Amino acid sequence: MRKISADKISRIIASMCIEVNYLMDNEVIKALEKAHRRESLPIAKKILSYMIENANMASSKNIPICQDTGAVVIFMEIGQNVQITGGDINKAVNDGVIKGYEKGYLRKSMVENPCPSYRKNTGNNSPAILYTEIVPGNKIKINLAAKGAGSENMSSIKMFKPTAVWEEIEDFIADTVKKAGPNPCPPVIVGVGIGGTFEKCALLAKKAGLRNLNTNNENPKIASLEKKILKKINNLNIGPLGFGGKTTALSVHLETYPCHIASLPVAVNLNCFTYRHKEAEL
Repeated sequence: MRKISADKISRIIASMCIEVNYLMDNEVIKALEKAHRRESLPIAKKILSYMIENANMASSKNIPICQDTGAVVIFMEIGQNVQITGGDINKAVNDGVIKGYEKGYLRKSMVENPCPSYRKNTGNNSPAILYTEIVPGNKIKINLAAKGAGSENMSSIKMFKPTAVWEEIEDFIADTVKKAGPNPCPPVIVGVGIGGTFEKCALLAKKAGLRNLNTNNENPKIASLEKKILKKINNLNIGPLGFGGKTTALSVHLETYPCHIASLPVAVNLNCFTYRHKEAEL
C-alpha cells in the first residue's frame, strides 16, 4: 500500500489553481495562431491576435488570463492501492483551493447558498466541485479545471428518444453553440456526453471537455463524428467573441456510455477559448 499525504495533495492543488489561471496551454495558443492565419475577416483576425497577446501577457506578468477565475472542477482518479494519510481528502482539496486562490490573488466566485436572496460569497473560492473514482494502481491522477460561468451557463441537456437519428443529435449540439452566441467567449471547446443517464451524460460532457485539445475519441467512428460536428459549428459564422469569422470552435470532444434501451440522453458543455485545465500525477 502506497501512502500519500493529504498535505501533498493540498500543495499540488494550490499550485495547479494558480498555474491554470496564469498559463494558457501551448496547444490552445497554437490553435489560436492557426485560426489567426486562416482567418480573412479583419475584426476576427484582430480579436484572435488580442487573445494570443493576452495569453502571452498573462504568462510573462504572472497575472490571470481572465477576470473570471472560475469554479474549481476536479476529476481525481485514486488508485486502490493508495492510502491517504494525515487528513481527509475533501478537506485537503479545499485547503489547496483556498491557498491557491489567496496566493495567486485570484477572484473568489463561489457562493455558500445558490438560492436567490441568500447568496453570500464563501470568500475563498471553496468548495471545489470534486469527482473521485477508484481505479487500479498506486497513483493519484488529478485533472483540474477553472470553469468560468460565461461558458458553463450555456450548457444544455436533452433526453432524446432512442429512435432519434444522428442528424437530430448533431443539430442539437450545433444549435446549443448557436444559441450561446458570444456568451461563452468563442472560439469554444465543445464537450459532448452521450448515453448513461440524465446525470451521467452531463458528467461525460464535462469530462470530455477536459481532454487534451488535439485528441480524438479512441473509436474511429466517434472521432469522425467529432470532426463532422466541428465543421458544422464553424460554418455557423459566429466567430471569435461573436463578431463573425471562420473559427467558432477549436475542438469537439465526444464521449459515450452504455444506456437503457428506452433512453438516449445527450449533454453539451462549453468551454471558453482559454480552456483552463491542467493534469498532475502523484
